[in-house]
Amino acid sequence: MALAFDRDELTAYLAEVFPQVREDFAIDALDEGGITMRLLTAERHLRPGGTVSGPSMFALADVSVYALVLSRLGPKALAVTTNCSLDFMRKPQAGVDVVAKAKLLKLGRSLAVGDVHMFSQGSDKLVARSTMTYSIPPER
Repeated sequence: MALAFDRDELTAYLAEVFPQVREDFAIDALDEGGITMRLLTAERHLRPGGTVSGPSMFALADVSVYALVLSRLGPKALAVTTNCSLDFMRKPQAGVDVVAKAKLLKLGRSLAVGDVHMFSQGSDKLVARSTMTYSIPPER
């Protein structure tokens, strides 16, 4: 399926409809195969012990699949998460961003399912894996 947004257009659209996380995430790459996003790790994303918190990694997985769905369907800001499975594999490295590589497993008329693999920047060791399902609102 062709892209409805390129990387820069999608970045601008997300900043418009989801401004509360504009400073938290960046799109590194976007193509027909998937999206690479990063959590711009800051002090607010850490839990005691200096590691990236689970809720921050959930947010990275969630926004990655949300952005991926938007990149295919265009401006459908009402798509919502309906299910999530998240496996934490190892502690992320301290002091670096967490990078997510997401791809769509299914894009239907009413549901989208995406798979996300997360890594510490500069490492190929999986820190977390997630499957996200999104409900796509019907056309009006």
